[in-house]
Amino acid sequence: MENRLICICGPTASGKTALSVALAQQLHTEIISADSMQLYREMDIGTAKPDMKERQGVPHHLFDVCEPGEAFSVARYVELADAAAQDILSRGMTPIVVGGTGLYMDALIECSVFSGDETDLTVREKYQRMAAEQGNQAVHDCLAKVDPAGAERLHPNNLKRVIRALEVYEQTGMTIDEFNRRNKRPETKYDALKIGVCPSDREILYDRINRRVDLMMENGLLEETKRLVERGLLTGTAAQAIGYKELLGYLSGEQTLEECTELLKRRSRNYAKRQLTWLKRDDSIHWIYYNSGEELPFVLQETTKYLQNHGVQ
Repeated sequence: MENRLICICGPTASGKTALSVALAQQLHTEIISADSMQLYREMDIGTAKPDMKERQGVPHHLFDVCEPGEAFSVARYVELADAAAQDILSRGMTPIVVGGTGLYMDALIECSVFSGDETDLTVREKYQRMAAEQGNQAVHDCLAKVDPAGAERLHPNNLKRVIRALEVYEQTGMTIDEFNRRNKRPETKYDALKIGVCPSDREILYDRINRRVDLMMENGLLEETKRLVERGLLTGTAAQAIGYKELLGYLSGEQTLEECTELLKRRSRNYAKRQLTWLKRDDSIHWIYYNSGEELPFVLQETTKYLQNHGVQ
């Protein structure tokens, strides 16, 4: 189908990279990253950016496209990712989009391009937090105040669309209907087959996260963090990446390395919880759960089956 994407999502350390590479090799296609931190150059270990060996010759797009500390908006991401997707599609392939949260992935699918500042990320996160803390109705009430017609049309549980309408209003001053009329673009540009991957047992996921952090430390995460700090590059959005700020206490002499490592593990586990909470709100995701030991072969087999049932060979 024209403009079709395969989207692989899931919490951190769930096996998205291995699955996407194996699937790309099987389908002879290319991968587009939807990770907001892997965009940055020189931030490799802390963002779990797959190295050349892990990529196994599969072309990856949207890695290393900006400098740490450089402002990078969702609008800019959509511009670059859409261009990459169209290029891949023009060569007769189905792009695979890989990411841990719905923010960049949904923005690409919808091609929702706003103004070129960073407020789109902030606005979306604000309403995501409100929904988690106060419930979907509280977010819907906010929309009703500024866009009554849009709120009347959207159910409070259709949270993704409610938040999108609020994003549009806060960034453009327009209702979603007015914005769509002026931009003359369909609300959804791509037909996306979304596949979520995750261990069946939460403890398996947490163990994978802990082991990943240990491996990052062995591979030089502390040295990478120190280098970024010394060069003054760990600023802006890049400074919020889990994996770097947790080690600053050691570099300043305020904490032991063991304390910082445990902090990194705990924050990574908490981040995975938040990712799952948000992803589970999207009922268009087809989830594949695996037990310890089966992982890639099983997940690849189940993913292939699902895609074949939807016309992807």
